[in-house]
Amino acid sequence: MTVTITAPRETRANEKRVAVVPAVAPKLEKLGAEIRVQKGAGEAARIPDEAYTSAGIHVGRLELGKADVVLSVQSPSPSEIRKMRKGSILLSFVYAHREPKVVEALVEQEITCFAMDRVPRITRAQAMDALSTQAALAGYYGGLLAATNLHRILPMMTTAVGSIRPAKVLVIGAGVAGLQAIATARRLGAMVEGYDVRSEAAEQVESLGAKFVDTGVSATGEGGYARELTDEEKAQAAEVVTRHVQNADAVITTANIPGQESPKVLSEEQIRGMKPGAVIVDLAADGGGNTPLTQPGETVEEGSVTIVAPLNVPSLLAEHASELYAKNLLNFLGLIVADGEIQLNWEDEVIARSCLTHAGEIRNEAAAEAVRGE
Repeated sequence: MTVTITAPRETRANEKRVAVVPAVAPKLEKLGAEIRVQKGAGEAARIPDEAYTSAGIHVGRLELGKADVVLSVQSPSPSEIRKMRKGSILLSFVYAHREPKVVEALVEQEITCFAMDRVPRITRAQAMDALSTQAALAGYYGGLLAATNLHRILPMMTTAVGSIRPAKVLVIGAGVAGLQAIATARRLGAMVEGYDVRSEAAEQVESLGAKFVDTGVSATGEGGYARELTDEEKAQAAEVVTRHVQNADAVITTANIPGQESPKVLSEEQIRGMKPGAVIVDLAADGGGNTPLTQPGETVEEGSVTIVAPLNVPSLLAEHASELYAKNLLNFLGLIVADGEIQLNWEDEVIARSCLTHAGEIRNEAAAEAVRGE
């Protein structure tokens, strides 16, 4: 038995990644898979067709109807999904909340879709956590954007005419992207602070050599989830954070909720009070941005402050982003493909929780509500 796996060329705007790279071919073949990629699929990630051919991957026309499994970065369009074989499998990012037409097409075509944005963040699934691998790259690039958009250097420098003090960088959000932004800014020589509403993030921030901004307020609730702050707590936290924002040369914001609108973590008033020449790098532009002044996909001047808000940041590092994502997919495929056969164990927590649609039904209640418009 052989499972036919196909990877199309990505067609969405700002998308340069590809779902299969030559390096994963040997391990996919060990699962009993025949791998096909569309001609030119890797060009935007600087992976030529010849590299795939050399790895034993067939390169040619896209034939979605002949594939048992389709691997994609962004979800295919509804028209492309309708070309897939009924009952076949799709692995991709979907973001069902903003893609109801895509979900409807998946249901109509009875596609079993495992949404990579729904892989549970549990220890066992770390090797399949594509959100984390891509967020790490985004955080790294955020540190570089801060450095290249400032009109000053990040590290301390001693010259014959005197010393230059290091730049001050504040990273808001201590998730995967935020921690990588902190590490990058530190490596570049900046004085770095990190802030998160979760007080337990302090240890992670400080382990990277940065200072944690302690507002005296913790949003930690039961079960490790953040709780709603009272109005007094919000005011107290905002007052402390504002001081640090307005003392920073660069602020990197990383509060991103995949598939949903990004929360506003900086106010217009806070931004207006920042240093002349300060820079904000908004890594949540895909969700509308972390500030009310952000213009997604643009770099704008607001008074004397520059706001940099690139879209699809991991795609700007397409070579390594594709490599990491392809390995995430490979590890997930190891759960559902063996000896050339597809085997779906619905008792497996990773499989069950990642499944968006199966057998003509939406398997995720939140996604179902989004499609119904509730």
